Amino acid sequence: MTPDRAASAARVTDTSVARQERLRFSNFVFERTPSGQVSCLVTLEFGPGELISAKVTGQASPAGDVRLGAEATIRALEIFTEKKLTFDLIGVKVVRAFDANIVISSLMQRGDDGPERVLGCYLADGDLVRGAALSVLNATNRVMGNFILSR
Repeated sequence: MTPDRAASAARVTDTSVARQERLRFSNFVFERTPSGQVSCLVTLEFGPGELISAKVTGQASPAGDVRLGAEATIRALEIFTEKKLTFDLIGVKVVRAFDANIVISSLMQRGDDGPERVLGCYLADGDLVRGAALSVLNATNRVMGNFILSR
């Protein structure tokens, strides 16, 4: 920092102001049937006890399974916003980088402020479908935070 510039910070001590509610990832269920169908259920939690769930089904495939995880999360977000915000999944991809699997999701958010492209990622060495769901939440984190504050 240069000497002619000064910075100051204030700490908020009132916990009612400092603690804002946010959406939290609550549950994830991925099931595969013997007939090759898969379903993905994502549950989000807002505040104490308010659960928002969305379930998406489709045909099993490695790329399709990951896409279902992302789509289920998008549907849960749209249910939460009562479709005031909608999202189009542009794509979701698993990338191998730094000796780890990273799931990257790209979405187009449509709402009052017009379309906005958002991007999120998640380090998903275990469950890639769950990782896709979390990458969507990471992509929409700021958008959803602003939505919650404006409610």
